Amino acid sequence: MKNNIFNFNAGPKSLVLATALLIITASSCSIFKNNKKKAATAKAALASSAAAKPKADSAKNAIKPYAEIITAKAVTQKGLFTVHKLNDKYFFEISNQLLKKEILAVNRLSKSTPGAGNYGGEEIASKIIYWELGPNNKLFLKISATVSIADSTDMISKAVASSNLNPILAAFPIKAKSKDSSGVVIDVTDFLISESPLLSFYGENKKAYGLGMQAADRSYIESVKSFPMNTEVRSIRTYTATGVRLPAVSEAGAITLGMNTSFIKLPESPLRKRLYDPRIGYFASANVKYNDNQQKVEQQAFIHRWRLEPKTEDLEKFRKGELVEPQKQIVYYIDPATPKKWRPFLIAGVNDWQKAFEHAGFKNAIVAKEWPEADSTMSLDDARFSVIRYFASPQQNAYGPNIADPRTGEILESHIGWYHNVMNLVHRWYMIQAGAIDPRARKNKFDDELMGQLIRFVSSHEIGHTLGLRHNMGASSTVPVEKLRDKAWVEAHGHTPSIMDYARFNYVAQPEDNITSSGIYPRINDYDKWAIQWGYKPILDQPSAEAEAKILNKITIDSLASNKRLWFGGEGRDHDPRSQSEDLGDDAIKASLYGIKNLKRIVPQLISWTKEDGKGYGNLDEMYKEAVGQYSRYAFHVLKYLGGVMVTEKSTDQPGAVYKAVSLAKQKEAIKFYNDQVFNTPKWLANKQILNKIDPGFGFNAVQSVQQSVVASVTSQSRLYRMMINQRDNGKGAYSPREWLNDLKNGIFSELKTGKSTDEYRRALQKMYIGSIITMYNKRFALQGSTDNVLASVTPTDILLYSNVKALAFAHLKDLRSDIGKGAVTAKDQDTKIHFQYLKHMLDKIVNESPIPGLNY
Repeated sequence: MKNNIFNFNAGPKSLVLATALLIITASSCSIFKNNKKKAATAKAALASSAAAKPKADSAKNAIKPYAEIITAKAVTQKGLFTVHKLNDKYFFEISNQLLKKEILAVNRLSKSTPGAGNYGGEEIASKIIYWELGPNNKLFLKISATVSIADSTDMISKAVASSNLNPILAAFPIKAKSKDSSGVVIDVTDFLISESPLLSFYGENKKAYGLGMQAADRSYIESVKSFPMNTEVRSIRTYTATGVRLPAVSEAGAITLGMNTSFIKLPESPLRKRLYDPRIGYFASANVKYNDNQQKVEQQAFIHRWRLEPKTEDLEKFRKGELVEPQKQIVYYIDPATPKKWRPFLIAGVNDWQKAFEHAGFKNAIVAKEWPEADSTMSLDDARFSVIRYFASPQQNAYGPNIADPRTGEILESHIGWYHNVMNLVHRWYMIQAGAIDPRARKNKFDDELMGQLIRFVSSHEIGHTLGLRHNMGASSTVPVEKLRDKAWVEAHGHTPSIMDYARFNYVAQPEDNITSSGIYPRINDYDKWAIQWGYKPILDQPSAEAEAKILNKITIDSLASNKRLWFGGEGRDHDPRSQSEDLGDDAIKASLYGIKNLKRIVPQLISWTKEDGKGYGNLDEMYKEAVGQYSRYAFHVLKYLGGVMVTEKSTDQPGAVYKAVSLAKQKEAIKFYNDQVFNTPKWLANKQILNKIDPGFGFNAVQSVQQSVVASVTSQSRLYRMMINQRDNGKGAYSPREWLNDLKNGIFSELKTGKSTDEYRRALQKMYIGSIITMYNKRFALQGSTDNVLASVTPTDILLYSNVKALAFAHLKDLRSDIGKGAVTAKDQDTKIHFQYLKHMLDKIVNESPIPGLNY
């Protein structure tokens, strides 16, 4: 919880004297003399008190001789901050040269409570700080929160400077000056174990972990170590945590965590920014940039990347196009907690990026090494070292963050999180996606070589993130689906141009295609090499980032025009069917049909593939549910065609449209897919032999769950609204919303035309569909992404279209009532007749309601 409470502390107490002066003669009475004497005494006391306070404050803040503060008993470490330990106190000696120099403070867990869901090595927060001398012999620790920049030669820089006063995080009395007056000494003991947001959990972090107040008597500084470029502070912190359900908490009412804070000096010579381009997928930071000549304020975004520069002696070789080694390699260390048999595969996943950096002009630019356990000067928590941290966790995950200089985007370090149970995740993926084409996938426990190669691919993907690369969910859409079945082609080119795509394994290939592992696994490929080249290749002899950007724009236009495999398709958050996670190929419908064909082969084999002597059917249950999940993915890949819009980022000097609606033919093909593969009950998925071993009722629920999700999505208000927009903008070439609803109805209620009986699955589906259309009719409209279900910032045109959505839903309900009424009369079996009668009764209530509801926006 953020602390929004300001404490206004009263200042020192003062004596307030009220004196009534009686104008009387000196001879009136003696009391006047006594009062006068008392008043004079009080006045003198007040003056004495006022004079004494500055002296007391001055004495309190007086700078003492160095030897009086840092005695011969002190244990001293030189480094970024010179650290002195004297008994149980810690002093920092801050060099004058370090004042106003920005420092990165990275806060990580070093140890965690069992079951807490967090692990040693995970980052909590990072901030930029700096030291600054303050008044009254104080040293201020400030947070650097600059969001606006301007060149110092521009007059507007004065206005920018006056609008960027950074907050003071802490103030320290200066205890002494360095022996040669080259710095100052401060006592940091209390600060290092305080609940400062720089050093511990705070605000939303505490709330997320369910932490209360820090218990001072159970918290302490574990160690402080200083190195040339960084200082490391380790502490043990105990928090009250009554609301957390963990064994340790229930017994102690508290959580104890180890924290490590790394203070790292930022580069003296900032790396030149490389300006962000949305056509290439990089993580980025941004500043608001001002200058005297602009007529519009700019937001200047710049990518995150490591500093890779040719050695001075190799510049001419680099100019000639020869590969050169960088001044400083990118090095990743393997956590010594990693099982030894998996270390070579993690290392290979890192080293695989070397070939990508060759496209940027560097050889041996990146390397992974085992942690030198014999070197006591190195610490896994030291932010100078990038480490693949191995977590003993049941979570099935891995992640690759990067810590970047917010001034320039230069990546300074990364601690990759690798969860032990990620192996179970890739096992499930591989069995269900590749089991039909790779016999090695048909085992409850994979051979070490296969598991190692799966680890290698995940390692490469996560390293890509630490190099600055975002997901490229559109990469796989540049590959024709039929090429995924072409043995020679797919083994040579891979099933996706990017390891940064969520294109796990080649589920399109069929058994008869005889595809080997090189055509099944993802690999670092064309897009990845191009993205590394774009982000990392130095552009020499240019005066500024802006000048570089002009050259890069020309390179980008030419490269994308000549090779479509270099397209960055975003992260799948828009309505573009090409940009999706877990999909393959340039046609999601065709790819999904191939995927379903393989699933029909795989599901009947799961009993034998998951068998484990002496064990129950837990493995079967897990893999069957993975198969259901994969079927659901195939269904939802097709969904984006309906009302879909393809988005291709372009600069103004590139030809072609940015936005293009999905064709009418493709959208009709999507509806046909749903009518054939989802609404026509996939009874093959409700495998009775499997269900009798795990849960007889789960098959019906699984099928119904997928159908219900698809129906709700296909008939959502926002989708119908987008189809109306498409029809408005594209006329007869668009899918008419009324025709679209009728095509859905004809598939879901095919029994009305064929006269066939309905079974339990079909009756449930038809109820879902009618319920969804009623919801479309009655529900208040909300913009997609809105959380409050209101029409904020909606144009009059939008409101008219929303009205049309309701009108269409109402007309469709009337058509359904009419058709179902006829079906209730002609139905041949009693169950179907009763079902249709019930649906008609339900529709009568909606259609005949007066006044017409639902016109509340």
